[in-house]
Amino acid sequence: MIVWLNGTHGAGKSTTAALVQRLIPDSRVFDAEKVGETLMDITPGLPATDNFQHWPPWRPLVVETARLVLDYTGGTLVMPMTVLVEQYWREISTGLTRHAIPVRHFVLHADQDTLRRRIVGDTLLGPSPFRLRYLEPYAEAARTWLHGEAEVVDTTHLTPAQVALQIAEAVES
Repeated sequence: MIVWLNGTHGAGKSTTAALVQRLIPDSRVFDAEKVGETLMDITPGLPATDNFQHWPPWRPLVVETARLVLDYTGGTLVMPMTVLVEQYWREISTGLTRHAIPVRHFVLHADQDTLRRRIVGDTLLGPSPFRLRYLEPYAEAARTWLHGEAEVVDTTHLTPAQVALQIAEAVES
């Protein structure tokens, strides 16, 4: 099974993923961003883009990597990864379905002011114009398709531990 944690920057995906992994037996965290980083390391580089998700190889590589890891290890993969383009989510989720891999898709949500405050006040990564640029695309995706495709967890007033527990309980039930 895959527990996909979606949502924009500042929602708490990475922090929550590590906590969810501790709560779900036989689970591992797989950050699909590492697939994108591998593609970014190709030299000479792939065509210029502002987001590696736009490269067509990224989506099937995420599916195949997840499939192969699950075939090898079994268990559950907890995958913290923002996907805001509906077509990209369809490619990934359809690919996983073709391999009979069940997916529990959660969106970690917070209001725009909370997200902005978290990003600007991030002591680990620091304020990030890149991360701030995704607030409006997230809001648009949430309004048009994303919240209809997932179980939405409002993180605005919850600690990461509370969010992780809510997700783990939903997965276990």
